[in-house]
This record gives sequence, structure tokens and C-alpha cells, in this order.
Amino acid sequence: MTITKDAVLETLSRLEIPNGEGNIVSAGMVSDPFITQTDAGAKVMFSLAVPAEMAQALEPLRVTAQTTVEAMPGVASVMAVLTAERKGGAATPGAGGPPPPPPMHKKAQPGAPSGGQPAAQSGPQGQQGPQSAARGVPGVRHIIAVASGKGGVGKSTTAVNLALALGEAGLSVGVLDADIYGPSLPKLLGLNKKPEADGRVLQPLEAYGLKAMSIGFLIAEDSPMIWRGPMVISALTQLLREVAWGSEENPLDVLVVDMPPGTGDAQLTMAQQVPLTGAVIVSTPQDLSLIDARKGLNMFNKVSVPILGIVENMSYFICPSCGEQSDIFGHGGARDEAERLQVPFLGGVPLHMDIRALSDAGTPVVAQRPSGPHAAVYREIAAGILPALQDDVSDGPTIVFE
Repeated sequence: MTITKDAVLETLSRLEIPNGEGNIVSAGMVSDPFITQTDAGAKVMFSLAVPAEMAQALEPLRVTAQTTVEAMPGVASVMAVLTAERKGGAATPGAGGPPPPPPMHKKAQPGAPSGGQPAAQSGPQGQQGPQSAARGVPGVRHIIAVASGKGGVGKSTTAVNLALALGEAGLSVGVLDADIYGPSLPKLLGLNKKPEADGRVLQPLEAYGLKAMSIGFLIAEDSPMIWRGPMVISALTQLLREVAWGSEENPLDVLVVDMPPGTGDAQLTMAQQVPLTGAVIVSTPQDLSLIDARKGLNMFNKVSVPILGIVENMSYFICPSCGEQSDIFGHGGARDEAERLQVPFLGGVPLHMDIRALSDAGTPVVAQRPSGPHAAVYREIAAGILPALQDDVSDGPTIVFE
């Protein structure tokens, strides 16, 4: 049975607005549904636009809308998100997006901070207002962000191979693709299946011993995500918190988050809503990349997320014919920057065809050639951040507005 946008909207029009002023479709709350047809059925995504101050109160309406569409014959899965925006005036500090959905388990994870919705408020200039600790993700002990100031520096490849290297060190590891607009995880891990859902909770896919989740698992590879910022934030929150990463009895040791490039909403949402153990910054040696890497590093510093270190990707190139080393993008720039900023330099990854070809084939080099020299580089990088994973989950970053 083919599911159409009109059919979804007709179904949603049966839901009345809580204040009794018509249904959610006639009131203009429902976005144009995004539908992907698969062999298992239709994957449906839509958003509900609500005032920011009512987002938490209208969370039950979002759940009802999602379950209503899920009940339609021919629908395989549904993602409904709230887009909460303030109209007019300056944004209230801390209103980084809709509140996170409730945790999957009522009991907090060992070592994870308790509490409800994170909030960041600014007091008088030069003073820090009251802060709420970021809420831990159920079933996850540590969360590491792999970030860069710009795209095209090999951040996603680094994130996946780092996760595999941490797995080789004996940790249970998951990978979250936080890039909603340009997901890379399906290609890098060779996964093209759709995740199953247990109610609202998605079951992560698995490859090479890693648990993985990406918006790319839910949409066609060539489908553009034409979403505004608040919808992206809400979707990211669901991919983070409504996934069965681990259990209270058997939590995931570390979740590696492949961040989108830049210093925008997604990065700030991660810093505000989850207790990041730290961030790994990926850059090439060239000055242009390092300028943007500094921005990413400074962003994490401003929200008090520890910098675990800098990785210099595409550090050098060894000619396969003559064996001569060529510094195509320069060499040592990231190491020098790490020394200048007094943060750890985790290692340099060469520009090599094996890394590129194996990544494109969905067989990462650490998994496919574990005894090779390139896998050894990623193991050294993993060894550099292992000390940060020895302690319990921290209370999370403090948001400071200047």
C-alpha cells in the first residue's frame, strides 16, 4: 500500500489542538510530510510547529501524532519532531531548541547526572547565572564528540576508525552520525538496512562490533534533508535519546558522535543537553583548515567541554611508486597548533588510497586491515583518549554566556 502526503495529513487532521481551536493540520502546525517508500513499508517524517514556551507541554501531542500515523496500514516507521521557535525579539538564553524527550528508563544510569530539562541562563554581565547539569543518555557511560571547523577534512572517517580502535581496546562502542544534512555513516559502515523500532525506541544497527545510528538509515541516500534548524535539533535529540544504545545493567562504554562541520546549533545542542566527556578536533595541516579548527576548539572551550586532543588528518602523502613523502596540505600544522593551545596532539593520519578506498567500500581500514600501519595510527589516537574514559561520567559542561 502506497502512503501519500495527503493520506498522512488527513489522518493527522483528526487530532484536535488541546485548546479546542480546530485540528493540528488546519491550524498550520504540521509540516509537509517527508515520505520514503521501502519494501517494509513507508518511512514518514514530519514536524509540529509550536511556540517555544509550550514545547514541553505539547510533547504528549507529538507522541500522539506519531503513534496515530504509525497505526496507518502500510507505514513502517514514523519520526515526528517538535519545531519550537520564539517569534520576534531576541532569543532567550538557553533556548537552543525543543526539550529532550523523557528518558527511556525511569532510573538514572550509574554515574550519570539526574535532572530534567537542561537550561542555560545568564545572569548580570560578567556573572554566571544558575545552571542545570546536562542529563546523561540512558545506557551510555561516556560520550565523545569528533568535530571539525569545516567539512572535507576526513572527520567522519576518523570518527569511525577511532570507534573501531576503542572497540579493539575492549570497550563497547557506539557511533552516532549527528550530521543530519550530510550523513556519512551508512556509506562508511556499509549499512543500508532500516532500523527496527520498539515503540518509540529505535534499535541501532550493528557493524564490525559497533552500534550505529544515523538519519541516513531512515531516508534514501539521494534524498535531501530540507529542514530548518529547530527540526534538525529535535531530530538529533531523538536519534540520541530514543535509541537503545545499552541498558542499565549493560551500558555502552562510549558513544562516539560524528558531529557536523562548523559551530552551529547541533554542536551547541550536544554541549547543552548531554554530558560530553570531551571533544576530538580533526584538521588538515593547512592554514585554512586550522583557522576553522580553532573556531571549533574555542566553541567547545566556551561551553566547558574538555578538549581531548587534535588529530592531523591527511598529514602527509607517500608516493606508492617512488616512496617519496609529499606534504600536499603542509605538515605539522596541527601539532604546532596543539602545542600553542596546550592541548594533546593525538597523531597524524597519512593521506593514503587504502584509507579512502576502504572507507568508500564500507570496510574501514581498522576493521579490514587491523595489522596494517594505518590501523596502528588510529590505535595510537585511541590510546591518547583512553585515560579520559577511565572515570565515571562527569556532571557535564557549564554554559557560559559572554
